[in-house]
Amino acid sequence: MRSQSHKMTVSIDQHSSHLEPLRMFFNQLDNEDTTIEKRSRQQRDEYQLKAINLTLEHVWKNNEFYRSMLEESGFKQPSIEHLEQLSSVPMLNKNVIRGDKTKLLCVDPKEIGQVHLTSGTTGKPIYTSYTLADQYIYDLLPKYPVLFPETVTDVGAVALPYEFALPGLGFQRLLQFSFGATVLSLGKGGYMAPVDKSLELMKEFQASVLVTTPSYAALLVEESVRFGIKLGQDIRLRRILLTGEGCSNTFRSRLEKEWGCEVSFFYGSTECGGIAVECKEHKGYHVMEGHVRVEIVDPVSGKTLEYNETGEIVVTTLLRDGMPMVRYRSGDIGYLQKSQCDCGITMDILHLRGRMESMLHLNGNDYSPFLLEHFLMEIPDISLWYHFIIDQGDLTIEAEPYRTSLSNEQLAAKIRKHMLDRLGIACKVEIKHALPRTFGKATRIFIR
Repeated sequence: MRSQSHKMTVSIDQHSSHLEPLRMFFNQLDNEDTTIEKRSRQQRDEYQLKAINLTLEHVWKNNEFYRSMLEESGFKQPSIEHLEQLSSVPMLNKNVIRGDKTKLLCVDPKEIGQVHLTSGTTGKPIYTSYTLADQYIYDLLPKYPVLFPETVTDVGAVALPYEFALPGLGFQRLLQFSFGATVLSLGKGGYMAPVDKSLELMKEFQASVLVTTPSYAALLVEESVRFGIKLGQDIRLRRILLTGEGCSNTFRSRLEKEWGCEVSFFYGSTECGGIAVECKEHKGYHVMEGHVRVEIVDPVSGKTLEYNETGEIVVTTLLRDGMPMVRYRSGDIGYLQKSQCDCGITMDILHLRGRMESMLHLNGNDYSPFLLEHFLMEIPDISLWYHFIIDQGDLTIEAEPYRTSLSNEQLAAKIRKHMLDRLGIACKVEIKHALPRTFGKATRIFIR
């Protein structure tokens, strides 16, 4: 087994933290030439219980909001005896912390080294504050060499937003400090990062890894043709990591064909950082259990659900000093499975089913947009750009032709029949020859 080692180490002057006891656990793993990916469930549970209790004690002592929540729930002291008792800790709702930059802060403001915030598209933004130790010491303690096989020989192109949100800088730190890789800070098509320059930079430095969103990966495919750059020849990636937007397996498969490399999914958030990532088997996301504890709860009752039961994903961060997230309700839907993965990783597997507010109501039933996309992308005659328009329970699909000899009428008929046969959904289809592209998050769902 090849054990990862950090190329760089960071020390923070006059630094002390409740997380220091956890260093011993990871130092022991390093000494044994193993990682948390391969530990037994019991060993990881022992680590997570210790980390959660350290976090509970930290927020109890240093945050009035968290302490009040715990005391109102009957806690006399900030600890639990076993992980099943975590369900007695109140859950953290987004609306409670929107627009408030200090409500969850657990350190002196002068210790904060970085502030990120969500886009606020569904309300006021959520602020997330990190100490330098959070970013450059504790976040880098757990190692996942199977999930992240990158090394000093890799050149990583980060085509994610560097403004406000976490992903761009987060992946840059991961690639540089954990793997010693060279980083190309591409951004996503801003004033200083036009697409043609990004492609040229990837070609010039022979990028081996691309981290971006599904829609931007699709946009780069189209732009590479326009600028005469051949993917797989001029740019020869080893793999692409997709994050920031969800997409279906068929969308992923089409990207793999266009780029000529493996494409994997990464699940995380600005609020909680990295949560789960796919291995090469592509049979779900392995939870990054060194960083987070993931639960699945009934979104109505809040009851913790068992393996294979679908509900809302709730995340507790384990390695945060500045602003820990304790039982944070993500708004995402999914379920957990015990890992029996051929990759050898023993960490639980998370299956995502989309966001609660994004579910589509059609013919009296709820459908994940990813499910509809999955079947739509099975049609090779349409491009990776489409719209689902919902009007009083009726579905209209706007789609673009792609390398097809079919007429607009023939293509529309093919889509209607395919969606009816595969999903049992009758829909209208409009063929468009120039659907809008975007450098931001792709908007594919429109409710009228």
